[in-house]
Amino acid sequence: AAVTLERARDHLLGLQDPSGYWIGELETNVTMDAEDVLLRHFLGILTEADLKETAGWIRSQQRDDGTWANFYGGPGDLSTTVEAYVTLRLAGDPADAPHLTTAAGWITASGGLTATRVFTRMWLALSGLWSWDELPVIPPEVIYLPSWFPLNIYDWGCWARQTIVALAVVSAHRPSRPLPVQVDELYARVPGLPPKGDQNDLWSLAFNTLDKALHAVTPRLPKRARRAALRRCVEWIIARQETDGCWGGIQPPWVYSIMALHLMGYGLDNPIVKKAIDGIERFTIREDGTRRLEACQSPVWDTVLAMIGLADAGLPPDHPALVKAATWVLDEEIQQRGDWQVRRPHTPAGGWAFEFDNDNYADTDDTAEVILALRRTKTGSREAIGRGLRWLEGMQSKDGGWGAFDADNTRELVNKLPFCDFGAVIDPPSADVTAHIVEAFAAEGLASETACRRGVIWLLKNQESDGSWFGRWGANYIYGTGAVVPALIAAGVKPGKPSIRRAVAWLEEHQNADGGWGEDLRSYDDPAAWSGRGASTASQTAWALLALLAAGEQESAAVERGVRWLAQTQRLDGTWDEPQFTGTGFPRDFYLNYHLYRLAFPVSALGRYVRGSTHD
Repeated sequence: AAVTLERARDHLLGLQDPSGYWIGELETNVTMDAEDVLLRHFLGILTEADLKETAGWIRSQQRDDGTWANFYGGPGDLSTTVEAYVTLRLAGDPADAPHLTTAAGWITASGGLTATRVFTRMWLALSGLWSWDELPVIPPEVIYLPSWFPLNIYDWGCWARQTIVALAVVSAHRPSRPLPVQVDELYARVPGLPPKGDQNDLWSLAFNTLDKALHAVTPRLPKRARRAALRRCVEWIIARQETDGCWGGIQPPWVYSIMALHLMGYGLDNPIVKKAIDGIERFTIREDGTRRLEACQSPVWDTVLAMIGLADAGLPPDHPALVKAATWVLDEEIQQRGDWQVRRPHTPAGGWAFEFDNDNYADTDDTAEVILALRRTKTGSREAIGRGLRWLEGMQSKDGGWGAFDADNTRELVNKLPFCDFGAVIDPPSADVTAHIVEAFAAEGLASETACRRGVIWLLKNQESDGSWFGRWGANYIYGTGAVVPALIAAGVKPGKPSIRRAVAWLEEHQNADGGWGEDLRSYDDPAAWSGRGASTASQTAWALLALLAAGEQESAAVERGVRWLAQTQRLDGTWDEPQFTGTGFPRDFYLNYHLYRLAFPVSALGRYVRGSTHD
């Protein structure tokens, strides 16, 4: 184990950027690439080179059954496959090419374009392949709703509200920039295809009826009032652009905000629009003649996980790598207020975001991990840690848990809206985020304080009946359990308590025959079949080990087998192969492969195993 740890530690050290941070690729699916091509076509800036290179990447990701999936080894996804197909047709691939006929056959058998999600059909409408009349209305007047009123924009999670405000502008214009190709072969109508949404839910039915009314009424609304609402939306959008040109550091609000501004008369040479388009280059990866995009980047998150891992591996607090990383992290602190102040107006600012540039949306998860990392280094970070703790305390939800970006962002009514058929749109407390924050408070000697104690109670109340915890931002029950058990132990829960013993039993029961742990992302859709089950991965094995070590299972057979699996599967260069996606963007819809997870978490787990400690 010590040799395995040394190799992994050295490999991780070698990946540090000269500026002090770590960053691994954030791999997603080909909708990022397809939508970038369609955006550039819409704006009239698509080059032959970009189209050719992107098409090459999309082709390389197609599977033998003709589909594209949302994660490695997952089932074909209809909307992803349609967006990839349309892009390849735009790139010049003929409809009768074998790879496209296979895809088209699968698409039509799965319901065709009619069965795709709303966002996909919006891209089709933008490209002249769908009618705006057949899409839900997103009225820009929603921007006027006060924060106490149901369905106001602050009822949405931060990622969703940024997207919806921009989409409201786009859909109000109903633009169409037709592609030079048609995809009539995909307009299947499958008899008996079930309607979207819960047809037995009264709110869903009410909103669908309202949507029909809005379709009829919208053309008759006073144009002056509509223009005023659109201007208000644009002001809101511009106020939230980041310094690198993005919105929220993520793809959806970014591309829709560019289109919204463009449709409102902001030319491509306008500094706001130009900065936004140019900023996409940082998220672009060119490799072997192909071009692909990251949906987001995770330098702060990757850096603090690496710092914690290296400290667990025995690096002293004054090690140059840790000091340089801490200096970089301290410079990333956000001391300006953001949308979170709508629910917490009296909470002082102080926290960190996930990305290089996302000063409007600090998040509680990163802030907690930053605190856990900074306290392991010899730097002047006490004041920043104090500000972070105060902000976290202020961001606690009424029930005692924490969401990622907002407090009490729990109104589920928005889920019933007809255009909410993809991705999580609210940000309720989750076990993994709450656990990281509890651990940060406990590490700082605040386990007996009210905020931490309420967090512990929330975690104990939200344990699953089988002994695990749900993982909102990582896959899935292994991630949740791997986060919660160390947090509860750090906060003073004894290893012998029933909640801990049930979690240990669950982990032991779900250890694979090879000694590792793994969980397929289908556990979000079918927990009974997939909870804690899947091919072993380095990151998920490390999560399980972190929990077991925290629970005092240092000498257990399960820990020994897990450590042995890591040793036996380590590559010669010190890292691990992990094509599986173990990160979560939106449960059931959008997943991530953090390329640094396969290294940072095993370094932590092996470090704690070799050094015989569960924390610092």
